[in-house]
Amino acid sequence: MSYEQSAHFAETWGLGLLALCFAGAVLYALWPGNGEKFKHAARAALDDGGEDGQ
Repeated sequence: MSYEQSAHFAETWGLGLLALCFAGAVLYALWPGNGEKFKHAARAALDDGGEDGQ
């Protein structure tokens, strides 16, 4: 496989793989079952001491 062939493969299939990973990340972020997990993570930085009493 020459450089031109491998570069063409990376340009075409790499873009498709990147788009697929992006779509997966968006689906994960917007999945209804993950809402409570993200709400808890958003509040975690603002909690005083957290659950372990520190």
